[in-house]
Amino acid sequence: MSQLATNQSFDIAIVGGGMVGASLAVALAPFGLRVALIEAVPHDSASQPSFDERTTALSNGSRRILETLGVWPQVESLATPIRRIHVSDQGRFGFARIDAAEQGLNAMGYVVPNRALGSALWQRLEQLGGTRIYCPAQVARVEGGEHVVSLEIAQDGATTRIDSKLVVAADGAQSAVRRAFGVDADTRDYGQTAVITTVLPQRFHEHVAYERFTGSGPLALLPLDSGRCTLVLTLNHATAEAAMGWSDAEFLAEVQRRFGFRLGRLLKVGRRVSYPLSLTRAERTSAGRCVIVGNAAQGLHPVAGMGFNLGLRDIASLAELIAEHRHESPFDAGATSLLAGYDEWRAADRHAVIAFTDGLVRMFASPLGVVRRLRNVGLLAFDLLPPAKAALSRLSTGSGARVPKLARGVALQ
Repeated sequence: MSQLATNQSFDIAIVGGGMVGASLAVALAPFGLRVALIEAVPHDSASQPSFDERTTALSNGSRRILETLGVWPQVESLATPIRRIHVSDQGRFGFARIDAAEQGLNAMGYVVPNRALGSALWQRLEQLGGTRIYCPAQVARVEGGEHVVSLEIAQDGATTRIDSKLVVAADGAQSAVRRAFGVDADTRDYGQTAVITTVLPQRFHEHVAYERFTGSGPLALLPLDSGRCTLVLTLNHATAEAAMGWSDAEFLAEVQRRFGFRLGRLLKVGRRVSYPLSLTRAERTSAGRCVIVGNAAQGLHPVAGMGFNLGLRDIASLAELIAEHRHESPFDAGATSLLAGYDEWRAADRHAVIAFTDGLVRMFASPLGVVRRLRNVGLLAFDLLPPAKAALSRLSTGSGARVPKLARGVALQ
C-alpha cells in the first residue's frame, strides 16, 4: 500500500457513517466547517451493517430531529406510526397499555426500515454538500496529539493522512477509535440472541406495538405497512441457532405459542437474521480530542427500542454545542470546555436510559417467583397510573434532562 503525500486538515472527523455518524454529518453540514466522514461500507451496499433488514422505532423526539435536519420527508411515507403500546408477561394476567391519544400525541413513535433511513441520510448529506467523504475507507491508525489528531485512512490501495481538531467515534460497540484513545467499555453478555424478521398476521395490527415477556426473553411485534409486523424474538443462543434452521411453519408455530392469538394466526414469515445481545457501556464519553457517540458509547438491548434514539440525542447535543462554540476565534472543535460540556449534558439521559433498559431485561428474565409476582403487580399498577406512563414517555424522548434544540424542532443557528 502506497503512502500519499497529501495531508488535509479538518475541524471534525467522524469515523463511522452508519445512522448516528451520518446524522451528525448532516447536522454539521450547514455550519461551514471542515468536516470529514469516514465509512468502511457504502450505504447502499447489501453488506452495510447499519442499513440492513432491521427496522428502527423512532421516538417523537427523534422524528423532530430528523424533521429539523430535512431528512424526515424522505422517510415519512415509509414510516408506520405506533398509536398504542401493549406490554404483557406470558403466563400472567398483568399487562400495561400506553395510548398516544391519552398522552396528547398523534403517535408514540414511528417504525422505519433501516435501509430507508440510511438512504435518506446519505441523500440529504449529498444535497447539503461540503462534507469530505472517505468511503469505502478504513482508519488504519489514530495518533492523538495536544492540538490535533492524526488519522491514517486506507482507501483504494493507498493511505491518506489527515489532521483533525476533533475525532468523533461513531464506529459501533466494538469501536476501534474509542480503544485508540484508551477508553475501555464494560460489556454484559445477556446470553441471548435476537432473531429478527417480518411476519404477516391474520388481523390488522391497528398500529399497536406489542412487547411480550416470555421465559426465554422478550418478544416484540412492531407495526409495518401492508399489515405486516417486524418481529424481534429473543432466545438463548442455542435455541436461536436452532430457530434459524426451522421451517417457516415450525418457526411461526413457536412464535404463535409465545405470543398468542391477539392478531389471529401468523400467516407468513420473511427472511430471518440473528444478532447476539449484550450491554456495552463506555467508561467515558470523551477522551483527549475524541468524543464518543451512539453504540460506541452505549450498545443497548433492543427491549425498549431506545438505542438509536439515545444515540441521536448524543449527536443532537454535540451539534448544538459545536454550533454555540463555532463563532469563537479561533474555533477549536476539540476544546476541553466543549467536550466537558458534552460529557455533562449527556450523563443524566445516558444513565437513565441504560439503567431502565438493563433493569427491564434483568427483571423480566428473573425466574424467582416473588419477582414474577411483583412485575405482574407492577404492570397492573402502571396500566392504572397515568403519571407513570407520562414519565416513560419523557424517558423515551430524553425529557428528563436538557433536551437538544433539534429534538424540540428548533434549527441550529
